[in-house]
Amino acid sequence: MYAPERQQEILRLARDGGRVDVLSLAEEFQVTAETIRRDLKALDRAGLLRRVHGGAIPAGRLDFEPDLAERETTAADEKDRIAKAALSELPAEGTMILDAGTTVARVAAAIPLEARLTVVTHSLPIAARLADHPGIQLHLIGGRVRHRTRAAVDAWALRAYGEIRADVLFVAANGFSAEHGLTTPDLAEAAVKRAAVAAARRVVLLADSTKHGQEHFARFGDLSDVDLLITDSGLSPEDTAAIERGGTEVVRA
Repeated sequence: MYAPERQQEILRLARDGGRVDVLSLAEEFQVTAETIRRDLKALDRAGLLRRVHGGAIPAGRLDFEPDLAERETTAADEKDRIAKAALSELPAEGTMILDAGTTVARVAAAIPLEARLTVVTHSLPIAARLADHPGIQLHLIGGRVRHRTRAAVDAWALRAYGEIRADVLFVAANGFSAEHGLTTPDLAEAAVKRAAVAAARRVVLLADSTKHGQEHFARFGDLSDVDLLITDSGLSPEDTAAIERGGTEVVRA
């Protein structure tokens, strides 16, 4: 099979299944993984597929949402630097909300043992990280748990966030831009994020630079709702300046 024929078949498989992965394609077409990566790169350049960790999805899929394991390994070094920078934003003996997200989870893991904080979260992985922390009063928000993110959503979660006020929220987003605001693939997840934003006096967005300019199905706020964006050095000085002109402070870790 010639490369154009193989690439056409890869495109069909991606559109039918919503996603393709390198190893499965290599086995199906009896070629090397490197050959498949070149095919995916060519399709990405043509605007037909969008490459993601381990494979690709059809271009324009605004509802695509990688699972936790995949997101943990994506931009790991950048997320570690962002989490380290976020520690300076912890409220001294105050109250904070931790949104569901792998970068936010890194912040939870890095909280010093001597820290004395009240923490509210709807993320099961984050709650598990903090449950034995001696200086933290932990409040776990309940609701229906989404398997993909291990986060509580729906009416219980929304009602709980409507009853509190926190000093600071550390929030995650799958995409952010001045034009399209803060977005994520799932409507229920977006509703909880919106409620958490409303419950906090200060909002800190933790997002690596690859998410800048991305747009997903469910919108939960404007970039102007964010007091501070902590990202990595991959965000260009020009984009940084444009965001700051909108009133959001930017730290590039």
